[in-house]
Amino acid sequence: MDISIEIWKKLVIHEIIEYKFDDWVKQIAFSSRTSGGAIPTMQWANGVAFSPVNFPTTNIVMEEQLKGVLHWSSVSFAIKEKFENQIVRENSTINLVDVSVNEIFHKLAIELKKQSKYSD
Repeated sequence: MDISIEIWKKLVIHEIIEYKFDDWVKQIAFSSRTSGGAIPTMQWANGVAFSPVNFPTTNIVMEEQLKGVLHWSSVSFAIKEKFENQIVRENSTINLVDVSVNEIFHKLAIELKKQSKYSD
């Protein structure tokens, strides 16, 4: 049996949406309360909190993925230099997951910082 590991060749993001971290937390906290109170989760890597939105799995999306190309509809993000497991504000809790070890997310964080209006 052969085992083949074929890494992604390209990530295409069709829209990036940047927030100031505190503003984004308020928005997420409000959305969480109005939608039933589930605990939302953000991903974090190298000083950037982010949340990607995938396209629905269609034949065209699958064809692209089999060629090694990921397409994300959008990524919302905010600069958050210090990692914390949880953010508690506005009577809501938001979990952060450190995904820095993932090479794609590591590179994504670097690129988002370059694009940021709020990065130092």
